[in-house]
Amino acid sequence: MSVVGALLRRNLRIYFRDRLGVFFSLLGALVLFVLYMLFLRSLQTSSLESSFPNATTGTVSAFVDTWMFAGIIGITTITTGLGAFTIFVDDAATARFRDFVVSPIRRSQLVLGYLLSSVVVALIMSMLIFALSLLYMFFVDGLVLTVARIAAIVGIVALSCTAFAALSAFAVSFVRTPGAFAALSTIVGTTLGFLAGAYVPIGLFPEGVRNLINAMPFGQTATLIRQQLSEPTVEALTHGQPEAATHLNELFGITASVGDWQVPTGYVVAVLLAMAVLFTALATLRIRRRLR
Repeated sequence: MSVVGALLRRNLRIYFRDRLGVFFSLLGALVLFVLYMLFLRSLQTSSLESSFPNATTGTVSAFVDTWMFAGIIGITTITTGLGAFTIFVDDAATARFRDFVVSPIRRSQLVLGYLLSSVVVALIMSMLIFALSLLYMFFVDGLVLTVARIAAIVGIVALSCTAFAALSAFAVSFVRTPGAFAALSTIVGTTLGFLAGAYVPIGLFPEGVRNLINAMPFGQTATLIRQQLSEPTVEALTHGQPEAATHLNELFGITASVGDWQVPTGYVVAVLLAMAVLFTALATLRIRRRLR
């Protein structure tokens, strides 16, 4: 494990040294936040105020903020883990792999070093965004989450970071050049907002598109985070009316359903665990082949 630890420290130092690379790994989340502050916040707030005339502006704004930050956190767990694999791509492009192959480092240790560094980077950046979200909601909306909710979100984020880091490792194993990796990162960063239902409420999409988003792990992960982050504001906005709460949850992707089947929390957790195991194994096989 000392070898893996040394590789992990090396990869983390290289990643955080490249400030531009760190910025671009957060590009998807930053784009969503800028769009939200400029357009989406006022648009969603105005729409909800007309639908809930008895609710105060502060209550509506608090709900919209929790919905938005849940999307940002969900996107960050994916894009930052992918961004950490720029080190793998650079090592391959500059033939540093040859140095590793002739050194007394097992290929499994090398693969584990790349994968763990991706998970750690995603965790650090996601926890940073989550902490900033809590501060924003406290000072702007006066919202304080319980310790149990914070712990649940941390668990979801950790599982998401692990699963999507494994998926990213498998995808990046097919990338040969830094230019191709930059293109992949840009595509992922710009499309995730739609796949996670963060730009537009999922309920506004056609049924086929809505079912597709809810069937994918990106949208399902964002749903789990929204459930923990937005539930207190949903209750405050709907005054405990079940029908209104159900409609609001379906519209904003706080609950996910594919057709008549509502996606349960246990199913999403099982999918993320399966992704972590399956794509770690596939990525390990792919990277070991490239090292040969």
